[in-house]
Amino acid sequence: MTTVTFHMEGDRICGFDALGHSGYAEAGSDIVCAAVTSAVRLVDATVNDVLGLAASVKADERNAKLSFRLPGGLSTAVESCCQSLLTGLMVYFVQLHDEYPENIEVLEG
Repeated sequence: MTTVTFHMEGDRICGFDALGHSGYAEAGSDIVCAAVTSAVRLVDATVNDVLGLAASVKADERNAKLSFRLPGGLSTAVESCCQSLLTGLMVYFVQLHDEYPENIEVLEG
């Protein structure tokens, strides 16, 4: 099972951790893992490459672990954009959990 834990500072989503393989299918055919990976890459690319921020992204493919943290001190406009992206990611993962409850879990930590 893939577990995605969103980390909060009050109402602010400051980042998330994704851990584990979904187990839906074999590697290369696992649509749940592909959906998670694609969504995480979109948020990473938008935050770091499009907005030019320096969010911390640490990946450990061997242990199926990824960690993403927003930097602090963002302008109001950039913070709002990042919060919208991360909230959308959380909603997407909850919807994915509704479809595949045995393969992905979403937590707030």
